[in-house]
Amino acid sequence: MSDTSRIPLSVEFFPPKTPEGVAKLRAVRQQLYALKPEFCSVTFGAGGSTQEGTFNAVSEILAEGVSAASHFSCIGATRDTVRAQLATLKAMGVKRLVALRGDLPSGYGAGGEFHYASELVAFIRAETGDDFFIEVAAYPEIHPQARSPEADLQAFAAKVKAGANSSITQYFYNPDAYFRFVDDVAAMGLNVPVVPGIMPITSSTQLMRFSDASGAEIPRWIRLRLQSFGDDTASIKAFGLDVVTSLCEQLRAGGAPSLHFYTMNQSVATIALCERLGLVA
Repeated sequence: MSDTSRIPLSVEFFPPKTPEGVAKLRAVRQQLYALKPEFCSVTFGAGGSTQEGTFNAVSEILAEGVSAASHFSCIGATRDTVRAQLATLKAMGVKRLVALRGDLPSGYGAGGEFHYASELVAFIRAETGDDFFIEVAAYPEIHPQARSPEADLQAFAAKVKAGANSSITQYFYNPDAYFRFVDDVAAMGLNVPVVPGIMPITSSTQLMRFSDASGAEIPRWIRLRLQSFGDDTASIKAFGLDVVTSLCEQLRAGGAPSLHFYTMNQSVATIALCERLGLVA
């Protein structure tokens, strides 16, 4: 595949909790840099609980010469804390944010001055102008807490109108849901890229747990095939690679602007996918 037809890609990490995890992530990043990602994003824990780890990982990625996006959640935050964090990120040289409402830590009241991601996006724009390229979340299968599909689309529109530059979806395995969402966004007159989030399949138990928690649907045929493999991890990984490669090919053929890989701080599955897709530079 020529470089002109090579779809851009980005990768996502979570901040490690141990020194061993930090060292492992450094090695994983070096392997994934071979894919020439547009940027690497680093997630933020519930209520900003991993802020230090997030910022440390972002700082290391920037020092390694790669563009880094910090996740940034606002639940439980005040304008003053957000203002201070934005100043820190700007001083670090961060140019890209993934602005999210975020989750409350368990047992935590609904405090803070922000209730929606659109309020955070508007505040970032008011405080920093165009200093940051802002990504927001999109839910092709509808946010699990949305009152209705229409309300979910309106919430997405509010984030775009508040100043978002682009969006990244929650992972999904049904391309029709993605293409329908893209059509709905266009019909609302919102001119913003919708980048599909891609979750490699390497473990059926982990995938089921994530999906039950996030509301992402695993199509019945995929769920049953995964269950039929039992503990046969080689078969699960081979099947997962086929399924997700096919998904990415359909997304690319349908005009997806980019692919964003949820790596889970691993490199093997994402690299295998990109090799299949001809995306290894």
